[in-house]
Formats: sequence, C-alpha cells, structure tokens
Amino acid sequence: MVSKLKIGDSRVVESREVSDGVTIRRRREAPDGTRFTTYERIEKPNLAVVKKNGVRELYDREKLATAVKRSVGKFFSSEVEVEEMIDVVETALYDFGENEITSKQIGDKVLDELALRNEVAYVRFASVYREFKTLDDFLKILEERRTKKQQEV
Repeated sequence: MVSKLKIGDSRVVESREVSDGVTIRRRREAPDGTRFTTYERIEKPNLAVVKKNGVRELYDREKLATAVKRSVGKFFSSEVEVEEMIDVVETALYDFGENEITSKQIGDKVLDELALRNEVAYVRFASVYREFKTLDDFLKILEERRTKKQQEV
C-alpha cells in the first residue's frame, strides 16, 4: 500500500536536467526509505485557442499530440520523434507572445514541421486540417509542396 506523503517530507537524492532542456528530474527519498521521482517544468501561461467557428478553448497539448499522431501514422520512427516535433510547435506558439492563438496558426506550424520531417505525414495531416473533399485537393497540395521545395533548392 502506498502511503500518502508530502513532497516536503522527502529529501532530494539526485537532480538532473532532462534532455528537453526545460525539465528537471528529481529522485526523492521519503522518511520511510521509499523513493520516487518528480519532474519540474516551467509553468507556461494558458493559451486560448480561437477555433474556426469563433469558439475559444484552452490550448491542450494532448489534443494536438493526438491529432498529429493520428496523421503521421507509422511515418515517424518513434513516439519520441513526435513529442520532439510537438515541443517545437508548442514553443513556436508561445513565441507569438499572445494570450490567444488561432487553430489556423497551430495547423500551419504543424504543417511547417511536418514538411521538414516527412512529406507523406505532411499530406496526411493537410488532408484532415484543410478538409480535402476531392482528389484535386490532394493534387493541389502536392503541387504547392513541389513548388516550395524547388524554391528552397
């Protein structure tokens, strides 16, 4: 049975920065000798997301991660790669310096990152995000991507 204890009753045994550079992992020991881990992250202000229909809701990292994972399927080598991409997108969203962002801004940032990482995942996400209805919608996004790629070279 796990007893309830206050973190203040424990002592820090080891502290280490996590690979993301913004999280600290602390191994702690309770007075009874049991050990546990806590993670400290910088608390970011709440972001409101303004959806297409004008409804506002709080930004939810998990909701974004679910949408990205659904679209990328097996095109990324690991869950870690997806999480790293979400970190980049989330940082860009906070870098806008606004309390409100639009769902379009989120989708565009995700597309920018997917374009750099995996073109098939990019098209899959774009098809849902831009609500493709016809084959011409796919052809249009593919042509836009080809044109942009040629301009980058």
